[in-house]
Amino acid sequence: MSDELTSEPERDEATLGRIETEVALLMRLGEATRRANGTAEHRVLDRAAYVILRHLAAAGPQNVSALAARLNLDGSTVTRQVSAMQRDGLIARTPDPSDGRGTVISPTAAGLQRMAAVRAARTRLYGDILGDWTADDRGTLADMLARLNRALEGRTRR
Repeated sequence: MSDELTSEPERDEATLGRIETEVALLMRLGEATRRANGTAEHRVLDRAAYVILRHLAAAGPQNVSALAARLNLDGSTVTRQVSAMQRDGLIARTPDPSDGRGTVISPTAAGLQRMAAVRAARTRLYGDILGDWTADDRGTLADMLARLNRALEGRTRR
């Protein structure tokens, strides 16, 4: 069907269908790429620990409730992940200065070192994958992914 004969809502629905397909494919290929290119640097942290450490490094010490809210996870899930990370020496718990009954979590030097190694390995991987893209195209992709993530985040917090 030519564009002149296709209505705007039909074109929009087709575009949204393409987006859904591409996001589903991105998630599947992202995981497959992680497994296939899982060098030792990629394996020094599991995905949950990496995300928690990235957030703590950027935002500073947090209590479990704030961390769970920011990551859109159940508090009990974050508590289990944080406990495992503490056993592995990746995070430390200290008394919460604003609430003496609670604790805040912060990354240890070892946790930050592992996070930096994973980040560097991922950055190199995407550098290889996007090596033939122009700087402008890479910038546009980064901007659009950030915009998509903000929209997704806003949707999950409703």
